[in-house]
Amino acid sequence: MSKQKNSKHERLTGEEAWAAAFGDVDHQPLLDGFGVSLPADALRLALTHRSFANENGMLPNNERLEFLGDAVLGLSVAERLYRDYPDRTESEISKMRAGVVNMYALADVAREIGLGDHVLLGRGEQLTNGKDKNSILADTTEAMLGAIYLEHGFQTAKDVILRLFKSRIESAPTVGLHMDWKTELLEKIAGRGLGEPEYNTTISGPAHDPHFTSTVSLQGKVWGHGEGHTKKEAEHHAAREANDAL
Repeated sequence: MSKQKNSKHERLTGEEAWAAAFGDVDHQPLLDGFGVSLPADALRLALTHRSFANENGMLPNNERLEFLGDAVLGLSVAERLYRDYPDRTESEISKMRAGVVNMYALADVAREIGLGDHVLLGRGEQLTNGKDKNSILADTTEAMLGAIYLEHGFQTAKDVILRLFKSRIESAPTVGLHMDWKTELLEKIAGRGLGEPEYNTTISGPAHDPHFTSTVSLQGKVWGHGEGHTKKEAEHHAAREANDAL
């Protein structure tokens, strides 16, 4: 029976394939994990990865919702950190936020609520265990947050975020302040076709008090500048500025 069912789904295309794949899974446990309700069409869109959409007649995918969810997530976490740590500088709370809002944190949250089993993926991603890829889990989590925002508004979306990211926000002062911005930059540009970042660092000043200036470029375009008393520090700040610019 199962083989016949799979064969039938393989023959479907477009909207029929979309409806069949979505209907194969009970999504209520996922909604329970987020603590909200969503209309079926909104949930289906939020769970549709571009690989599935492209394989089935260029259906809509969740990338626009991902864009929206990323903004809602960033603002929610930034506001909480701003209020909870009034004595921290802009630079410090920026690092703290990056420690909470990054691909690995998002993917971990997704695993905690079992999101991977609900994502609609193309055959290629299915064969390479796409349901457990950090990038796919992170992007789909943001898409879900975007859908929640559109359906319920900012306050509900923020409440969901603060609950799901509670432990990470609480540990932000110890984790975020030691953020590796060069690694974060590599993660951010992964899959964008921008190549590897190139750092160009110069030194000035006397030997006993050197001053380093660094730039980081992607495909010949400078995205960040940084200064420091060591080469590492200058590159660190350049990478941070590039992350903000991107």
